[in-house]
Amino acid sequence: MTPTASSVLGKDLLGLEHLSAEQINVILDTAGPLKEISERAIKKVPTLRGATVVNLFFEASTRTRISFEFAEKRLSADTVNVASSGSSISKGETLVDTARNLEAMRIDMVVIRHHASGAAKFLAERIESNVINAGDGTHEHPTQGLLDLLTLRDKLGDLRGKRICICGDVLHSRVARSNIWGLTKLGAEVAVCGPRSLLPNAIGEMGVQVFDRIEQAIEWADALNVLRLQLERMQAGYIPSLREYNRVFGVTSERLDRAPRDILILHPGPMNRGVEIDSDVADGPHSVILDQVTNGVAVRMAVLYLLAGNKPTLATAARGDA
Repeated sequence: MTPTASSVLGKDLLGLEHLSAEQINVILDTAGPLKEISERAIKKVPTLRGATVVNLFFEASTRTRISFEFAEKRLSADTVNVASSGSSISKGETLVDTARNLEAMRIDMVVIRHHASGAAKFLAERIESNVINAGDGTHEHPTQGLLDLLTLRDKLGDLRGKRICICGDVLHSRVARSNIWGLTKLGAEVAVCGPRSLLPNAIGEMGVQVFDRIEQAIEWADALNVLRLQLERMQAGYIPSLREYNRVFGVTSERLDRAPRDILILHPGPMNRGVEIDSDVADGPHSVILDQVTNGVAVRMAVLYLLAGNKPTLATAARGDA
């Protein structure tokens, strides 16, 4: 397989901001049948046999990296994992030098996670291989946004007019940005809720409503996407304490019991249980968190499949006849 620019997505998947609604729906429509592969006794199809995918992770990640690995292996790609610690990266090699050395080994795709916003785009402009953004700084996390969209669409149907509120640490969240772009393109109404210290100053310019109280969000929404407090990115002063945050903004069963309708609860993980979300909510009947994990593998399979230049023919995708 050689890198191709004929994909319906273009050469790379860097974010949802610049994808059309049609392109997003193609990914979701392709991911649906691919879920069936994970239910088989032999969870593998030959679609990407002979292709080499490098997972280049400059940030620690378990869920996203493993999900991409499952997706790659279920499509029969050869997978190589490169972490920044213990590699040439930690010895001072630049991002571009690392990628070009990998590309000299005739790889086909790079999945990159990086602490700097724009790193995926920077890399994609400098190598011929397909690049998939697995999270860059506080910019975007497109495959997480896509799996959230697939989960919501599976549960709510057509997302036009549906009300989705993103709750918590929006300021530091790349997931929030991908969700906002993706949801608005598919016609959903989007709101955010959290302390003003954890909302971007220009959040209103993204076309979303802003709620200052979690009770308002619960009364308004069809679904809440609850974000983790990214304590590792925070300096002191964003919130008084974790206990106070839970008291004011925590998603609890008591608050959900007062909702005027059944509300779906999403969370991109990992969770701070007892902070942004209580355990009885995370494990309760409103939660679709495990559905998100399942859909994550299917969405990443769909992205790999489409970037490889395969036509978005659903029956073909499910059979693996590339």
